[in-house]
Amino acid sequence: MSVVIIGGNECMIRQYKNLCEEYKCKAKIYPKMTNGLKDIGSPDLLVLFTNTVSHKMIRCVLSETKGQNVRIARSHTSSVSALKNILEEHAV
Repeated sequence: MSVVIIGGNECMIRQYKNLCEEYKCKAKIYPKMTNGLKDIGSPDLLVLFTNTVSHKMIRCVLSETKGQNVRIARSHTSSVSALKNILEEHAV
């Protein structure tokens, strides 16, 4: 399963990746806006940490995945436990 995480804290990228690996998921993590986010691809799950991401970035990501069969999970907090809850719900 492929997961794309939008937002979150830059210092926690390694912890996000480790947690995704525990659930046997491949993760791409974008804590900041980079090159218009053109290389997202078609993930199985899109995680939006809405507290740490700009509205422009959310609009850009949602327009990139429009028309694809992508599950979208939104969380106001960008903690590892919030990501764990999302993966428990979607990746098992």
